[in-house]
Amino acid sequence: MTDTPLICLASASPRRRELLAQLGVPHRVAPAGIDESRRAGEPPADYVLRMALEKAIRVAAQPDLSGALPVLGADTTVLVEGRMLGKPADAAESRAMLELLAGRSHEVLSAVALVDAQGARSRLSRTEVRFRRIDPGEAAAYWASGEPCDKAGGYAIQGRAAAFVESLSGSYSGVVGLPLFETAQLLEAAGIAPWRGERGPR
Repeated sequence: MTDTPLICLASASPRRRELLAQLGVPHRVAPAGIDESRRAGEPPADYVLRMALEKAIRVAAQPDLSGALPVLGADTTVLVEGRMLGKPADAAESRAMLELLAGRSHEVLSAVALVDAQGARSRLSRTEVRFRRIDPGEAAAYWASGEPCDKAGGYAIQGRAAAFVESLSGSYSGVVGLPLFETAQLLEAAGIAPWRGERGPR
């Protein structure tokens, strides 16, 4: 097993770094810094797939990489009744999101894309999450914890919001931000052996 980076992660998210490390794949980090605006009429699944791919393409084009490493991009969104929930701007928006999610099911779409010398590949993970009921005091205390402010859908399943989750069907790691099953598929297709942390035969 090597400590030499085998891929570049196009994200500054510590959660994605932790998940990628869980696969045992040494990596470097280079945030993409792209425009994440949604196009008019763009379906949510198309949007997250496009975001993941554009992040990977942007980083792969950086001069210091110059094709030396495959680049992995990812994007995640929370979807309820066809509405995409981004990151809450303030306490009021955070409470509104939790009120919308509480006592019902929602869908988390998490896309991952890999760009290398052979081209681009992508995968999409869909997960259904059901929240229990959440009272206003809990919602206010959750915002005050600081946890939801930079999370899509206004919650972190790997943190305090785990107490809200009644059930989950799909990919836990996808809800966190990097679906590991789909990521491993892409890495294997690029000749990188997950958990062994080495390049394998193409």
